[in-house]
Amino acid sequence: MMTHDGLEITTLTLSEIMNRWPQTIAVFLRHRMMCVGCRFGPFHLIDDACSEYFLDRTAFCCELETAIGAGWPPRPG
Repeated sequence: MMTHDGLEITTLTLSEIMNRWPQTIAVFLRHRMMCVGCRFGPFHLIDDACSEYFLDRTAFCCELETAIGAGWPPRPG
């Protein structure tokens, strides 16, 4: 996995990812995931979401990384 701003995205919570890189919200919505605004967002990691929604973790991370790269630089975190 790529790191962004020194951060490995798989170690961040879903809320941290969406707050830091708002353009990733579109990826979650495209997969019809209910993670945006979810009360578990501050606790769940990408692995949790992929497991819950039966998504391929590698492919999902690639989509997130593409979205992150398209919206560089991130919000201050």
